[in-house]
Amino acid sequence: MRTVRESVLDVLRARGITTVFGNPGSTELPMLKRFPDDFRYVLGLQEAVVVGMADGFALASGTTALVNLHTGPGTGNAMGAVLNARANRTPMVVTAGQQVRAMLTMEALLSNPQATLLPQPAVKWAYEPPRPADVAPALARAVQLAETPPHGPVFLSLPMDDFDAELSEAEDRAALTAAARRISHAAAPAPAAVDALADRIARARSAVLVVGDDVDAAGAWDDTLALAERTALPVWAAPVSARVSFPRSHPQFRGELTPALGPLARELAGHDLVVVIGAAVFRYYPYIPGPVLPEGAELVLLTRDAEEAARAPVGDAVVADLALAVRALADRLPAAPGAAPAAPHARVRRPEAGDGVLTPLAALHAVAQGAPDDTLWVNESPSNVPQFHEATRISRPRSYLFSAGGGLGFGAAAAVGAQLGAPDRPVVCVIGDGSIHYAVQALWTAAAHRVPVTFVVLSNARYAILQWFARLEHAQGAPGLDIPGLDVTAVATGYGVRAHRAHSAGELTKLVRESAAQQDGPVLIDVPVTTELPSL
Repeated sequence: MRTVRESVLDVLRARGITTVFGNPGSTELPMLKRFPDDFRYVLGLQEAVVVGMADGFALASGTTALVNLHTGPGTGNAMGAVLNARANRTPMVVTAGQQVRAMLTMEALLSNPQATLLPQPAVKWAYEPPRPADVAPALARAVQLAETPPHGPVFLSLPMDDFDAELSEAEDRAALTAAARRISHAAAPAPAAVDALADRIARARSAVLVVGDDVDAAGAWDDTLALAERTALPVWAAPVSARVSFPRSHPQFRGELTPALGPLARELAGHDLVVVIGAAVFRYYPYIPGPVLPEGAELVLLTRDAEEAARAPVGDAVVADLALAVRALADRLPAAPGAAPAAPHARVRRPEAGDGVLTPLAALHAVAQGAPDDTLWVNESPSNVPQFHEATRISRPRSYLFSAGGGLGFGAAAAVGAQLGAPDRPVVCVIGDGSIHYAVQALWTAAAHRVPVTFVVLSNARYAILQWFARLEHAQGAPGLDIPGLDVTAVATGYGVRAHRAHSAGELTKLVRESAAQQDGPVLIDVPVTTELPSL
């Protein structure tokens, strides 16, 4: 008779999930013993890093990631990263070991007494199988749920004594049958809804497109670009974009909307119809009062997410597969007259500071000049996001990852996972010297697995984005916003990562170019930069 462990492994094989991200504890060892040669185990030194790596892996590879955590404490350590995965809409199955069933009632050491409550509401589904025979079918169901739009993490609590339990032939067969199921989620929009929206666009005096993360995630990049060029409408990126969903070098691109009520409405002033594709309406922070839309404007949202459609404060919505919806809309609209769209704004060049320290924009231009065209960028330098996009002008799909959740700790870990998930592309992670220490243990995993990520650390010895918020919120004098004394190159060297400090634009470009061209493990480049707080 076969065991639960053998059935679980076959379920995972059937779903193409053979990479496990984990930090094992005693309650996970029964699941992991006799680990098969066709599986890969990626060890992280802390649970939030483990989930962050899985997040980047899933987003870069377009597959579902599997995470293995240590009962309640490990799940608790990982929760910030799970929240980021939820915001990123990452298909992920998070498993955690549980005490043996015979000692659950007495809550013995390492019992997780309410295991399914701990990860909520960050997960789509949380479950502890009632019998050993239910473990493998529950795993198959978890994968299906993680892959159902909107994608997101799910959680399974797995008692450690289940894995050696024997299954009947019928129970084993049921698990494999569940794993073999394939569910299509490409729901076409109602023709009447598409016709109505096409008519509204045709009648609008000045329509505008706003594109969001799900355009890139859902594979709707080409269709959205075709719609924009067919209609010659201006295109904005939704605020706080975690993906690039429209070519940043395109003449119709206008920039990224400000994540605040009043300023965003002013940026859309003059438009009477706002068509939002694959984005929330809208992602705001901080609070700056104002209307959602400028006076006289209407809004229509195209989304795969029924909840996103329901919580939008204004406008109508069409819930359907984005690529199918956008393609159908373009087919129903006539080509716009041949008026040439406005040229994109010119690149802004800023010199180095007088003392020789690079400005963030100068540093990022140097990084962009050294990075190959097919670079997959990971960004976690919150105070320098506008400068990053100004320098890189990303213009191809699946080329940018940023955390939609607002919590730090995503960048370094996600970059390692992204390189494992997309090994044929160079990965460059631009990260702040404050941000990298939320997941600095990821450097060890990169070194241990010889993952050739290029980490570029913009060092200004402070939490610059918090200093900006302190000005905005009239909270000057708040403690803990400066972080002097950090030596990230020494930390990287201690983890086995080759590290450099760049003091000029030319040196930085050379180091990035050389790192991106090699396959012999990670490289970290520390770059002292000035502090430039965004304008209010």
